[in-house]
Amino acid sequence: MSAIDVHRVAVLVLEGVLALDLGIPVQVFGPDPHYDVTVCSAAAARPVHSGGFTVTPSRGLEALEDAETVVVPGYEDPEALLPAAALSAIRRSHARGARLVSICTGAFALAAAGVLDGRPATTHWQETERLQRLYPQIDVLPNRLYVDEGDVLTSAGVTAGVDLCLHIIRKDHGAAAANARARRLVAPPQRAGGQAQFIERFRPAARGDDLAAIRSWMLENLDHRQTLDALAHRASMSRRTFIRRFQQETGNSPMAWLTSARIDWARELLEATDVPVERIGRLSGLGSPAALRAAFHRHVGTSPQEYRTLFQHRREPGRAACH
Repeated sequence: MSAIDVHRVAVLVLEGVLALDLGIPVQVFGPDPHYDVTVCSAAAARPVHSGGFTVTPSRGLEALEDAETVVVPGYEDPEALLPAAALSAIRRSHARGARLVSICTGAFALAAAGVLDGRPATTHWQETERLQRLYPQIDVLPNRLYVDEGDVLTSAGVTAGVDLCLHIIRKDHGAAAANARARRLVAPPQRAGGQAQFIERFRPAARGDDLAAIRSWMLENLDHRQTLDALAHRASMSRRTFIRRFQQETGNSPMAWLTSARIDWARELLEATDVPVERIGRLSGLGSPAALRAAFHRHVGTSPQEYRTLFQHRREPGRAACH
């Protein structure tokens, strides 16, 4: 293969780089003859977060000057002050047309360089609120595995980084090449970027306790019909006051919060029990099997059955299923 056919990839190592995030682009692109991977940094050596070892890059920041793709893996402290030289190198790479890719908290480096301004982007679900707070000019999409904006691509946590790198191979060299690489990695050949990150829970944490009792009641009665008027009456408030106070405490409207709680309970039933999918809609309050499937596709990005296949826990012998 001629040198002109090889795509140059620079992996930028920042202070506190996360070991798994660093390994993803090296492992996915490195063995592929279509790509020439270089690990680079502004420092001669970088400690790996909680890894007990350091990374000695083969090149400095000059590697970004001729790279066609620049990958920024995640690093420990998203709010760390990054070297001005590294941010300038990212901006120059973007200005000359290089493809920029972030894995996990690497999105914060792209944001600090200003290349995400006015764009949709994502990062690990635990950090999406911080990314939005620090960089309000970014359209943060918390419920995405990865976002492909053509010249700038961002991904969520570890496995989503693998998905994004395989997506890049698919774009560059077709499905057959991506599928072959996925088989070598023992990874799913394709998960669409629009699929939801499998976050710990969809229901947001409350910022106040005044309505804690009504929220507890809602959680205990997910399988019952709940209306705004009935909930407001139970809270001894007018409908308008109840909606306003609920929004203040949770960041969600009552019905949106209730839907998230029902999705969380349905996920738990799918993961930890053998309750038939046909019954889970009723037990969670999401409704008919068709309504359950629609809610899962809308909020989780996959079907209930596919979710169960991916995440159902192995039960200990003798443990009874919930019926």
